[in-house]
Amino acid sequence: MTDRTNSPDQSRLVEVTAKDLPLHCPMSGAPLWARHPRVFLDVAKEGETLCPYCGTKYVFKGAAPKGH
Repeated sequence: MTDRTNSPDQSRLVEVTAKDLPLHCPMSGAPLWARHPRVFLDVAKEGETLCPYCGTKYVFKGAAPKGH
């Protein structure tokens, strides 16, 4: 997983791979102040998705796992 901060709007972009599936936000290790209710996201289907709570954009990199 690669975590990048884009400027100037400071929106978050997180690159995920098959090992990060099933994907949920917030991800493990997020600081307590940045947590919201856990929501599972389907990033493999479209290749990218946005968290409806915090707006973090997740982009899938690599080959989709079998069965997805």
